[in-house]
Amino acid sequence: MRKTGILMPVSSLPSRTGVGEMGAEAYHFLTLLKESGIKIWQILPMNPVGYGNSPYQPYSSCAGDELYISLDTLYEEGLLYVLIGKAYRNVNQTIYVDNDNVLAGRETAAYLLSLGHERIAYLSGDHSLLFNNDRKMGYMLALTEHQIPFRPELCVEAPAIPEDQNQVLTALLTMQDRPTAVLVSDDILAVALEKACIGLGLSIPGDISIISFNNSLLSRFTTPPLTSVDVNSIQLGIEAAAQMISHVENPELVATKIIVPHHMVERGSCARAGRA
Repeated sequence: MRKTGILMPVSSLPSRTGVGEMGAEAYHFLTLLKESGIKIWQILPMNPVGYGNSPYQPYSSCAGDELYISLDTLYEEGLLYVLIGKAYRNVNQTIYVDNDNVLAGRETAAYLLSLGHERIAYLSGDHSLLFNNDRKMGYMLALTEHQIPFRPELCVEAPAIPEDQNQVLTALLTMQDRPTAVLVSDDILAVALEKACIGLGLSIPGDISIISFNNSLLSRFTTPPLTSVDVNSIQLGIEAAAQMISHVENPELVATKIIVPHHMVERGSCARAGRA
């Protein structure tokens, strides 16, 4: 006898954060299944989601993903937690450790402007993510400070890892008055951009300069190696652990906000504008 049921990843549940989590919405959904008389259902393994928060591209078959932890539930239950990244709600009550991503975006855009670039694009993942949006704000601020008009068509969103001959990247790189430099929100996306440039016969950095964020291993082994902003990820973890210990030992401490400095690592992906 055939039966129907539901197979789904947790990340597909409705959520205010844009990615499903094991919070109130998950409990509500389970109640809905029961009330609907559905007896066969399965939640897919909660492995780390891939680029663009895709549950179908996990980078580990063993680990879980912190995205599935409901911050609302932690807050409502009064549990101590430290967030790496800026809080998007309950800000005054949340302990968090982060970089100044507005400043980082501003400095990277200013660096490209100092090399003579004026047609600078901003390429990122989901713009609703706070760090992507903050870096975009910094980019726009640098343009304003240098009296460069903001062009919306140069601000491109790529919420998933671009495939070969990706239309978004191709449109950006082949537009009339195409950018001479691109500020990319992370190294993974920058690698995809480098690949698209090679496919279109564009030289890096001769035809287009690229600067990205995170200073991951990828940035060191591309051709050419990527100029990238190091966010000091190890220090972010150290500070988060230190804050957890401090608040365990001193429960009356106010919710601390720690900003970890960043620095740029210059490599071979940027050059002065007009260099052939």
